[in-house]
Amino acid sequence: MAKALGVAVIGAGMAGRGHAAAYHAASTINSPTLPPIRLVSIADINEEFGTLAARRFGYERYDRTWQDIAAADDIDVVSVVVANHLHREIVEGLLAAGKHVLCEKPLSDSLDEARAMARIAAEAAPLARIGFTFRRTPGIAYVRELIQSGTLGKVLHFSGRYWTDYACSPQAPMSWRFKGGPGSGALADVGSHLAYVAEFLCGDISSVAGGRLATAITERPVPLGAVFGHEHTEVSEQLEAVENDDYAAFNAAFAGGGTGSFEVSRVAAGHPTTLTFEVFCENGAAVWDQRRPAEVQLFVNEGPAKSNGYRQVLLGPEHPYFGGGLAMDAPGMGVGQNEAFVYQARAFLEEVAGIEDGALPRCATFEEGLHNMELLEAVTRSALAGGQLVTL
Repeated sequence: MAKALGVAVIGAGMAGRGHAAAYHAASTINSPTLPPIRLVSIADINEEFGTLAARRFGYERYDRTWQDIAAADDIDVVSVVVANHLHREIVEGLLAAGKHVLCEKPLSDSLDEARAMARIAAEAAPLARIGFTFRRTPGIAYVRELIQSGTLGKVLHFSGRYWTDYACSPQAPMSWRFKGGPGSGALADVGSHLAYVAEFLCGDISSVAGGRLATAITERPVPLGAVFGHEHTEVSEQLEAVENDDYAAFNAAFAGGGTGSFEVSRVAAGHPTTLTFEVFCENGAAVWDQRRPAEVQLFVNEGPAKSNGYRQVLLGPEHPYFGGGLAMDAPGMGVGQNEAFVYQARAFLEEVAGIEDGALPRCATFEEGLHNMELLEAVTRSALAGGQLVTL
């Protein structure tokens, strides 16, 4: 048995909790058996949040700073789940200390920073990977299989949106999410997900056009205390200007043919988190909706037209990630985004442990994270130039 792997998570917010819980569950799915996993530390600048998370998810201790994690001899694997502008310093420090790093998307808050991170990651001995969590969603991975196997065939058109409503209230408190230049708001936050999902299914995007960015709520109240994830808190009467986008949209062309339309928002009331797409192909089409993640709507153009149409496909053990990926992996048992974090953690731990015949595809590289940011930057340039065509 390989030596135990010590795990830490930096950031005790909403996504940080997802990573923390995922490492806890990673050893319970699939095979071969992982080395022993020690849940060592949760680090967060807010002691209350960090301490509660450590106790809740069974980690041995709370640490206040990333430097504590970097200096710790009992930690091998670290998830970095903090504000985007903090990624570079923390990731570079952890890699220099010999830690394997799984970084949340987007890679950074600027393209120059992301390029520097990708260069350092390529030269570092420890692994550096980025979390493209929706690649781990069984329904999305199944649609990819249908396209690549020829069942659906060549992509003609992708139509996707990611609507959220965490910022639809003018009383939502100011936080780091509302700071930064054009394109660092909804486009970076949820548009990054939609972009890599589209490329996962349809191949690389070669150009974008029709970029549009809009800020619906231009000022936010300053919070009286710490802001935890997307949650609201008590606010003061002082207002600060919102610096980035509440809404973004663009069109795209895929290198392999086909086109796409994209729309993202953080002010879409009634949509806590709705990533959905429809992909139209030469032999049919498919629909996936985050609100019904355990199914795919599938249309295959066969048989008489009078009886042909979309049908519901319930996910089960014959679909990606499902078999062996749930304690109860029978058809109809359901699956959601929390499981996707588990699959992501499992894949990363397999790679760190050197398991060659692991059950899951490897996590995305920093080069892929850089490409994702280059795509978002091209959308931003298109928007600032009145929607002009930008080639990647």
